[in-house]
Amino acid sequence: MEIRPLYDKVLIKRLDVSETTEGGIIIPDTAAEKPQQAEVVAVGKGRPIENGEILPLDVKPGDRVIFGKYGGNEVSLGGEDYMIIAEHEILAVIED
Repeated sequence: MEIRPLYDKVLIKRLDVSETTEGGIIIPDTAAEKPQQAEVVAVGKGRPIENGEILPLDVKPGDRVIFGKYGGNEVSLGGEDYMIIAEHEILAVIED
């Protein structure tokens, strides 16, 4: 199944985080916070601007990003959990 978000929307998949703290304490799933890092899976074509042109997105599939804690909409596709967020909700791209 392939999905393409519309306009300036981005489909992301949350990255797994460690279940153990630096001090060695194991955090149960019910107490753990959802990760705020994700990998971009698909992007829309861009945001239309006033003169009718399409402003392309800065992120592309494969980018690792940091996004706001309360942004986006969670969706489930093919048994996998994803989020669809607007590009402006992405705070940063993680570069190696």
